[in-house]
Amino acid sequence: MLNRKGRRWGADACVVGFSGGGVGAEFGDPLRERMVVPSLKLQDLIEEIRGAKTQAQEREVIQKECAHIRASFRDGDPVHRHRQLAKLLYVHMLGYPAHFGQMECLKLIASSRFTDKRVGYLGAMLLLDERHDAHLLITNSIKNDLSQGIQPVQGLALCTLSTMGSAEMCRDLAPEVEKLLLQPSPYVRKKAILTAVHMIRKVPELSSVFLPPCAQLLHERHHGKAVGPPILCFRSMDRRIENRMGTPAHRRRVVHTHRHTRNRLSCPWPPPFTSPTLTPGILLGTITLITELCERSPAALRHFRKVVPQLVHILRTLVTMGYSTEHSISGVSDPFLQVQILRLLRILGRNHEESSETMNDLLAQVATNTDTSRNAGNAVLFETVLTIMDIRSAAGLRVLAVNILGRFLLNSDRNIRYVALTSLLRLVQSDHSAVQRHRPTVVECLRETDASLSRRALELSLALVNSSNVRAMMQELQAFLESCPPDLRADCASGILLAAERFAPTKRWHIDTILHVLTTAGTHVRDDAVANLTQLIGGAQELHAYSVRRLYNALAEDISQQPLVQVAAWCIGEYGDLLLAGNCEEIEPLQVDEEEVLALLEKVLQSHMSLPATRGYALTALMKLSTRLCGDNKAAILEKMPLVERDGPQADEEAKESKEAAQLSEAAPVPTEPQASQLLDLLDLLDGASGDVQHPPHLDPSPGGALVHLLDLPCVPPPPAPIPDLKVFEREGVQLNLSFIRPPENPALLLITITATNFSEGDVTHFICQAAVPKSLQLQLQAPSGNTVPARGGLPITQLFRILNPNKAPLRLKLRLTYDHFHQSVQEIFEVNNLPVESWQ
Repeated sequence: MLNRKGRRWGADACVVGFSGGGVGAEFGDPLRERMVVPSLKLQDLIEEIRGAKTQAQEREVIQKECAHIRASFRDGDPVHRHRQLAKLLYVHMLGYPAHFGQMECLKLIASSRFTDKRVGYLGAMLLLDERHDAHLLITNSIKNDLSQGIQPVQGLALCTLSTMGSAEMCRDLAPEVEKLLLQPSPYVRKKAILTAVHMIRKVPELSSVFLPPCAQLLHERHHGKAVGPPILCFRSMDRRIENRMGTPAHRRRVVHTHRHTRNRLSCPWPPPFTSPTLTPGILLGTITLITELCERSPAALRHFRKVVPQLVHILRTLVTMGYSTEHSISGVSDPFLQVQILRLLRILGRNHEESSETMNDLLAQVATNTDTSRNAGNAVLFETVLTIMDIRSAAGLRVLAVNILGRFLLNSDRNIRYVALTSLLRLVQSDHSAVQRHRPTVVECLRETDASLSRRALELSLALVNSSNVRAMMQELQAFLESCPPDLRADCASGILLAAERFAPTKRWHIDTILHVLTTAGTHVRDDAVANLTQLIGGAQELHAYSVRRLYNALAEDISQQPLVQVAAWCIGEYGDLLLAGNCEEIEPLQVDEEEVLALLEKVLQSHMSLPATRGYALTALMKLSTRLCGDNKAAILEKMPLVERDGPQADEEAKESKEAAQLSEAAPVPTEPQASQLLDLLDLLDGASGDVQHPPHLDPSPGGALVHLLDLPCVPPPPAPIPDLKVFEREGVQLNLSFIRPPENPALLLITITATNFSEGDVTHFICQAAVPKSLQLQLQAPSGNTVPARGGLPITQLFRILNPNKAPLRLKLRLTYDHFHQSVQEIFEVNNLPVESWQ
């Protein structure tokens, strides 16, 4: 019966490789088995979890099984502990908490059975990391396992150390790993090399510990050892059993039992070899370890520069003959090892003339002989190109590297094209002429549907622009700007503007290029594009008529591009007389009258797409045209804007202006007349009719009266009479005043500004003002300027009320004030019935 149970347990263990037990684990105490709380097997648990239809069912199954696992851990069942932990690791991989199994991992690692150690080390790699202090408790267990000499156990310990080893563990276990680097077994030696790589990354100061073993590993012939004695023993036993047993059936049963035991004991070992073979895995690990040492230790870098000829010899042998066909991929001999050697050569040859000279011939051989029809060959070629770019290679070799990248651009694989574009972008500064040969191919990549490829092609195309190809490249880039994705338009437009400013052959070509960008992607240009174009047009006097005609035509076609509208409005305001004159010979004649110009500017003002800045440009243009188109003798007030000197010394100009202002202030008498009278005297001085000053008649003292007379705008109606302010509330120094404004263009609208002031000794906090009006009116409350009124007449709080009264009904207002004053809450509700009649009639 026990044998049957043992066989059944062994079958269950075969479900998952690390869940079964060895020979000693398959037999247990029946009484103890009956005492353990029954739980699901791992295979049954997996099937039940997969069969759950909802997440709630899955959680219920997992919670129930975790309860069984906890109970088993509390009972301390040593026979089935590894099986319970295996199920817990599966639960952990599903994303559920499994932290309560950390200490069980430590117990299994300390066990003497291999099946327990295997699951324990796996659990430590999954459940423990540097953030848990428990990981330090397995340091002694790993140290003992590394010193035992049992290869499967050493392999488990090295894998765990390389996965979750902290800096403290690396310092403590570095001597043991160093000894294993020269172990005869290739299996242990390869794992020890990878563990040393992890240690160097964690603790770079351990470089001196691993430097001598690396040098010795590199000088070996890199042969694997013959098959070890345990494997040979089992093989000879196989032959003896097969030759000397009796009946065929009996022989088959004995051979099956023997091989089953052999497979259990020898499963961690590598596959058996019939003869000594090459071991590229050890060489690959050694090259990786040397690369980490050279990147983190200058002393190691100087030391391994002496072995550059040996590395060159290894790579040449690998390229020409290869180590073994089993490591070849698509006809390329061990591309992983080639790439790693090339990466190490790049580090060793950087900024070192002698090492670079040693590897130049080899790099040329690899670049010319590697097959590019497969992805493995392309990977080796790309690493060769990177090595050529980083070392001090010959000029012809660098041209060869650029040509390889040019061939990559013709590849059908998008990843290879992206890598080529990125690499050419790095080379364009140092080898500009070599990259220029592939300019047509780069421009073709602009039409790619992949956004990442288009972006890289755009960056490279902008980097290839120079004074000799600026016209052709700008045509391609402008065509790309019209069809490029929206997320690339800003970069493309900015790049075109910068390239045109840097390499423009003529000013007219420069203006045409900027106008095309503003017309195509005006909303995506930089903020300084408007200022740069106005500066460019202002400095080209011979192109004023041409520029204003082009801008007027563009504005008449489209007013949605705000930067274009701003430049056009500025140019029409500055050179509107040239637009009406129609004497531009460079474009076809177009007769424009004043009404069309004014109607176009009015359209800009009334458009919902116009920004406040755009409306400002349009208003300024209208003010300028009001004098220039009518021939008013006051045109000197709005004369043409002088050209700004962009490169002039700003400090000297400011000093000069301040000096002139001081001289004027000393010479001018103290004014004794009102400001409006001074402005009118200024207009009389501009007329210059006689030396006698003629005082004008008295003007309306309203704020807009002087400005209306100044601009001579007879169409502006006289402003309405002001509405007097009204104080509606006062308590303990807190006052509330109302001021009223009725816009002339909308008499039904009343704007009430609430001003709260505080003349007391304490601040008013949490101030809230709410209002209500009759149902026939519409009220809109704007956000207040704050909620705290400082004491002693500090900065007041203002809030705007918008009341729409189309029927001119009598206005009544109900207010509710809430605030804190002198640490007390105040709430006042009152009605205002004495509002001025002008506010609603």
